[in-house]
Amino acid sequence: MVTTEEIRKKIIDAIRNSGKSQTQIAELLHVKQPTVACYLAGKAMPSLETFANICILLDLDANEVLCITDNRK
Repeated sequence: MVTTEEIRKKIIDAIRNSGKSQTQIAELLHVKQPTVACYLAGKAMPSLETFANICILLDLDANEVLCITDNRK
């Protein structure tokens, strides 16, 4: 079973490894910098819309971030 904590860690890692500042990411996502700080501190999860935009912005595979694998094979 996938947990919110696993997803949160992947989002945090992606933001930290992006090379972009919290301010840059906030501007690109059209959110405030403290909101991005809350994501990094694990105090908040992005909305679905913001999550999708993080995936686009940081070139992430949403399935990977959400720990989704194709087990139908």
